[in-house]
Amino acid sequence: MSKESKKAAKAEKKAAKANRSKGQKAEKAFKTIIAILLVVAIVGELYIGFTIKGELGKLTTAVNATTDGESENNGVSDVVFTAGTFGGVEFKEVADVVNYYNEAYNKTKAKTKTYSAVEGSETWTFYEFLGDEKLQIKPGSLLIDGKANSMVDGLVGPILGGIFKPNVNGLPPCASRDPNSDIDSKGASLSTSRVVPEDIAACNVTENSDGTITLTLVPVAVNLSEKGMDAQGHFFNSLGAIDKTLQDVGVTFASGTIEENCKVMYETGKAVVKVDVASGEIVEADYNMVVNINLTHASIAVLKDRGAALTILYDNHFPADDALLAERGFKR
Repeated sequence: MSKESKKAAKAEKKAAKANRSKGQKAEKAFKTIIAILLVVAIVGELYIGFTIKGELGKLTTAVNATTDGESENNGVSDVVFTAGTFGGVEFKEVADVVNYYNEAYNKTKAKTKTYSAVEGSETWTFYEFLGDEKLQIKPGSLLIDGKANSMVDGLVGPILGGIFKPNVNGLPPCASRDPNSDIDSKGASLSTSRVVPEDIAACNVTENSDGTITLTLVPVAVNLSEKGMDAQGHFFNSLGAIDKTLQDVGVTFASGTIEENCKVMYETGKAVVKVDVASGEIVEADYNMVVNINLTHASIAVLKDRGAALTILYDNHFPADDALLAERGFKR
């Protein structure tokens, strides 16, 4: 290997390591957001000042208001499989939908592209098909001992705006837009789909008038899903255990273990994927992850044995537009 080749290889390895680190930091930030919001719910009648790093500040009295929460269905009850031929492709059973999805996913994610810096001459090799992300807390879902609090709801926007910075990545599950850094917690590549028929709670196929077909897939519910490791993690950027993050922000439990008192249920999420039949590639996609989190017997500071709950809505849309890429410092 020439000196120049060794230098290039070293630079690529360094870039991959940096991208893996960025992915790990982003996941940690996501968990921190969840933990902080749960802390906000636990304290209930108290207003929490905070910094971007998640440090808890002074407490002042707020006004309590109660409303009823509602369940999050996300439209999945309408997803029913019907055998048939769509866009010239025959689907006899759920396994056919899964196989077609996997082939389209793998073919799409196999493509890379050289992106250049908006300013300067630096270039990077990323996935060609990149998407954006959006995180929100379902309005009214942030509950204190089963009841909503209007003041607490008002804190959600500032918290999310201060900590969560939308990024662009490849098809989920994805740890990095750099294929070399797109790996799971065990170091295995996430560049190919891991979906199996047993992952599917519901699915359907529809034919469009533009030479595409749309697949809708709903994975079975999973508690404490981890990216790439289970039915929900085969579709979404799920987070795994959040117990350490809760401990880091000072949450303890008046009785029972954290496993007994912290339920993080991924359910009613769905992937809606449009595939060009001629090319077999994904041309548009929306991944809607829904996470219902429930804490019981939680304590922090002087507040003991409280209940807290919230529903997280995390969406990925593909393809990302050029303006968002520019915000991240690169262009097609």
